[in-house]
Amino acid sequence: MARAVLHDPRDAAKPADTPLARRVAIAVVSPPASPAAPPREPFDWRGLGARVLPPLVGLAALIAVWALATQKSTSFPTPLATFDAAVKLFADPFYSNGPNDQGIGWNILFSLQRVGLGFGLAALVGIPLGFVIGRFALFHRMLSPLISVLKPVSPLAWLPIGLLVFKSANPAAIWTIFICSIWPMVINTAVGVQKVPEDYLNVARVLKLSEWKIATRILLPSVMPYMLTGVRLSVGTAWLVIVAAEMLTGGVGIGFWVWDEWNNLNVAHIIIAIFVIGAVGLLLEWSLLAVARRFDYS
Repeated sequence: MARAVLHDPRDAAKPADTPLARRVAIAVVSPPASPAAPPREPFDWRGLGARVLPPLVGLAALIAVWALATQKSTSFPTPLATFDAAVKLFADPFYSNGPNDQGIGWNILFSLQRVGLGFGLAALVGIPLGFVIGRFALFHRMLSPLISVLKPVSPLAWLPIGLLVFKSANPAAIWTIFICSIWPMVINTAVGVQKVPEDYLNVARVLKLSEWKIATRILLPSVMPYMLTGVRLSVGTAWLVIVAAEMLTGGVGIGFWVWDEWNNLNVAHIIIAIFVIGAVGLLLEWSLLAVARRFDYS
């Protein structure tokens, strides 16, 4: 006699326990896996230390030598005395007590204004002149001997000429900046034009490009690194010369301020001015390096 097999209705409701069912259940229940984040690179402390520590060690060594040398001096200020004077000086750098008594901030700005005017005029004249000298052999033969004679002349030798012509100290100082800044830009731009491959110019002749298109589309991108090198050299020379020129011409400016502090026998302020002049020159150099990197087509 056959026995009846009884089935529990709860068993019918259960899904089949098969490998495929288990994979489907895991896929439905489990959330989708998020993409793995890329591993973060550790901060390069060694590289940062290699860049920061050597300048700090050099500065600390300079201050230590300075402190030892002035330990028993009564005329030369110590680093601490110079720092105290700098704190007082920069507490109000833009005071004005008359035309000959201005804060150090105003003196720096007036010097930068003269440098900007003289340097800008030199760039307007020197860069196009460098293109002409490098592009045309006739102008190169005409002007190269003249540049070779005038370039070694000390910039301050041009100051009396400026005073004679302009009858005023301020335009004479700007003239001195102009004449000392123009030579590096002329020479470097001309060398850059002469370094342009002849094949480029041959293609321009085949295409019958105008001289303006040759200068702007072929020469300028190739000459840009040379030209910016000349600009960097010129602005450094201009900042050096303006200090000496202002010592001789007077008026408001960092050079005159240094000379005035010497007349007052304030050596601490002279040392502060030396560091300020160096810092401003360094900032000018860094800014032009950033521009040169921006226009680097190599």
